[in-house]
Amino acid sequence: MRLKMVPDNTTFDFFTRWKLWLGISATLIVVALASFAIQGLNFGIDFRGGTTIRTESAEPLDVGAYRTALQELDLGDVVISEVFDPSFGPDENVAMIRIAPQDDAEAVSQATIDSVRTALAEVAPDIEFTSVSSVGPKVSGELIQTAVIAVLLAIGAVLVYIWLRFEWQFAVGAVVALVHDVALTIGIFSELQIRFDLAIIAALLTIVGYSLNDTVVVFDRVRENLIKYKQRPLKEVLNISINETLSRTLMTSFTTLLALLALLALGGDVIRGFVFAMTWGVIVGTYSSIFVASVILFWLGVKRDWSKPDNAAGNQFANVDA
Repeated sequence: MRLKMVPDNTTFDFFTRWKLWLGISATLIVVALASFAIQGLNFGIDFRGGTTIRTESAEPLDVGAYRTALQELDLGDVVISEVFDPSFGPDENVAMIRIAPQDDAEAVSQATIDSVRTALAEVAPDIEFTSVSSVGPKVSGELIQTAVIAVLLAIGAVLVYIWLRFEWQFAVGAVVALVHDVALTIGIFSELQIRFDLAIIAALLTIVGYSLNDTVVVFDRVRENLIKYKQRPLKEVLNISINETLSRTLMTSFTTLLALLALLALGGDVIRGFVFAMTWGVIVGTYSSIFVASVILFWLGVKRDWSKPDNAAGNQFANVDA
């Protein structure tokens, strides 16, 4: 028996309350921006600076044991990760330990480093600190700037791509949906004060790609149906297109969420922020592909005959006398 999330030949009308969908999205974006302005983000070590310690031991590395040993020191935000390299021998077990600044100091004090060494020696008696380096707020500020530029460049590239493949109205709809998804994701991290680090930037870029994929599938069907149903109203063509791709959209999101929810429950603390961002992004990305991108396209209008140049610039109000 084949699993069906959506019945065949659905005829849902997604545009009866299109102003309501835009109003909900606009309200959520305002709330997200307000939370960001008032609370800000709970930046992790990547953006706040701190001290990085590189350790080496012949003992097999147990990240959980390292974390348990350091919890008693009450160091705040600590990130522990194992370093893999094909050149390492069997007795070379390397870890990177990142510790947030203590008491607003730029670097962790030598006394704190000695306490970390003593605590870890109980887990791995032969542990050595091969390097200790600190990252100040200036470098962290540059990371924030670079991360913002990366997200903006990704959205800008999407604008150009959709514009060249379809029409400018499609490009505007896709970019508004992407900005919607990114803004709501940053907003929920600000509202819940979840740690925001470079992994979340990677999640944001992944969300941009996922949401774009959903949107392009819908827009591609819209373009086909605009050619197929030249005499039908734009609203009807958009409804037909969304209904025809609805099963694919929901099934893709559902199967993606199954994997993400498993990682969220069983993946551990290290990737929890990334997985939470992806889970939220898949939900809002699916919503925006149906209720934001398509509604923006309906509002802007689009040319109907793709075999001829777009003399009217595709606007639904182009033929209205002033």
